[in-house]
Formats: sequence, structure tokens, C-alpha cells
Amino acid sequence: MSKSMHDIDEKPGFQLPFRKHEQVNTPAPAPTPKTPGPQLKTSPTWQALRVVLGGALIVATLFTVWTPSSLLAENLQERMARALAASGKTSLTQTAAAGLPAGFPSNKIGIVVGHRGNDSGAVCPNGLTEVEVNSNIAAFVQKKLTKMGYEVELLDEFDARLAGYQAALLISIHADSCEYYNDNATGFKVAAALSSSKGDNATRLVSCLADRYQKETGLQYHYQSITNDMTSYHAFSEIDPLTTAAIIEVGFMNLDQDILTRKPEKLADGIVAGLRCYLNNEGVQATPTP
Repeated sequence: MSKSMHDIDEKPGFQLPFRKHEQVNTPAPAPTPKTPGPQLKTSPTWQALRVVLGGALIVATLFTVWTPSSLLAENLQERMARALAASGKTSLTQTAAAGLPAGFPSNKIGIVVGHRGNDSGAVCPNGLTEVEVNSNIAAFVQKKLTKMGYEVELLDEFDARLAGYQAALLISIHADSCEYYNDNATGFKVAAALSSSKGDNATRLVSCLADRYQKETGLQYHYQSITNDMTSYHAFSEIDPLTTAAIIEVGFMNLDQDILTRKPEKLADGIVAGLRCYLNNEGVQATPTP
């Protein structure tokens, strides 16, 4: 078949001539469309597989953090609460044992019941005795500390066991005079030995007791009337040098008699809070120095 004058020869680069005097308008070449890059076709099957794999990864992570039984048995808040409680108990024991030699009874607390086994202490006109007040409060303190896991001993005023006594700490519980001095004779007092091989520990114990006892009971810290009988308390020189010790006068038996007799457990809460503050190395506000 013959080709027309406008046909293009099949040979590359060769074109037949145009007719004479005939003008030909050559159209501009159309723009070459951009060819999109290769795209991955996402099939429904692949989408489902990705969801399954993602879910499996999340489940595997969860089972790495928690055991399967814990996921089914209790929620996250319950597990966190139990973990915090356990860590709190551990920190108490570790802090109490800090700086003490191996084998020292760091979980042991001694409580001297003021005047018990020796005399009645102060006596009020209505027959109330100091040893009665001291015994009631000491019993509550022992009960609460024992419930927390401590080994607690109640000691007499001149107990033979005080010689070389070893414990994380020793607290002696007393009450102040039943005489009326003035309207300012109300509140509590705390003291430690003036000279001690563990001066920093004794100071911290006093600070903790003063701060927490005041907050729990509402009684004022009557540090102005701390006496030599307190700072030179006989037990301080009898116990083991590594046993931190303090003495507390829980209140005046005259103006504070109501809280001493009606709310002994509240006073015990203040003492326990102070001891825990010391054992757990908690912070305290600055207290006046006598």
C-alpha cells in the first residue's frame, strides 16, 4: 500500500517531503504526563494482618510488665498501692538500720514507763497519779508500734535491762507536775542527752517528736521549762551508746489533765508519729532550741 505525502515512514528519523507551497502548522507537543512512582497496594488482608501484629505487640508488652494473673486479679491502682506500701515498710527498716553494726536490733524499740516499778510519780488532789497516765499512753504506743511490725518492750523506770540496752531507739514517757503554776503551765516537753555519741540522731529524734506530737495533739511545745532532770536523765548513761534515746513529758497534769486522761490514744498517736518520723528520716519544721 502506498503512503500519502503526510505519512511518516516507518524508518526512524526519515520523513517524506511536503507538497510545494503548502504551509503546515505543526501542533505543539502535548506535555508529557508525570508518571507517579510505584505505590504499594494495601489489600484488606494486609491491613488485618497489621492490626493483629500490633495487638500482639501490645499484649506482649503488658505481659512483660505484669503477670497474667495480676492482670486478671486486680487493677493497676491496687498493684501500685500494694507496691508503695511494701516499699514504705522496707524504707523504714533500712533507715533504722543505717549506721548500725550487723546484728544490732534495729527493729527493736524500748519504752520506759515513767516511774513504773519505783514510785507513783506526781499525784493530783483527785488521786490521779503520773504512773497511771504514763502507763496508759505507753500501752497504746506499744500496741501501735507492734502492729507496724516492730519488736517493742515496756521497761520499768530503773529496769535492770537498761544496762547496755540495744535498740533502734528508746523513749521514756513521763508527765509533768500536777501543781498549778500559772496559765502558761500547759504543753509538752522533749529532750535528749546533752552529750551523746549520736548527737545528730538524738537531735533529729527530738525534732521529730516535737513536730509530730504538737501536730497530733494540739499541745504547745513548752521547751522553756526543760530541766536538767530531763537532759541528764539516768537512762541516757545506762543504755548502749548506739541506742538513740529521748524523754518526753506528755503534758501538765493540772491544766492538761483532761486530754491526759480522756484522750491517751491521741497522745500515743503523737508519739508514734514522732518515732516514725525519726525512723523514716522524714522532714520536720524548725523547732525552737531550749
